[in-house]
Amino acid sequence: MANFNSQKRKNTMIKKTNQANPSPDFVNEESFERMRLPREKDLEQLAMVMQLMGSNQVKVLCMDGTERQVRIPGKLQKKVWLRENDIVIIKLWDFQPSKGDVVWRYLGNQVSWLKRRNFLNKFPI
Repeated sequence: MANFNSQKRKNTMIKKTNQANPSPDFVNEESFERMRLPREKDLEQLAMVMQLMGSNQVKVLCMDGTERQVRIPGKLQKKVWLRENDIVIIKLWDFQPSKGDVVWRYLGNQVSWLKRRNFLNKFPI
């Protein structure tokens, strides 16, 4: 009986090592991820952070060339930390289009993807 259990352990160890060392075919494949882009119908657009105003207020330069004062909503305040020159998605308010909310912040590799796809042509980056 002990011999059977030790043989079973060897088989599971072999399976685990095979999973840990994938073949070169899997390593060379390009991984695809979905990128969050602004939705025009929801009044969303890309913007670049120009100045942190304090508290939860931020001044941004939008794709249409206007500077707007936007706020960081409560659900993002402690989770998303903004710095100057960050690329964000903002959602404009229906009743006051000169203001809006920050919806999304892009990370470094996502910003380079946006540059390669020419989404950031209007920004001085």
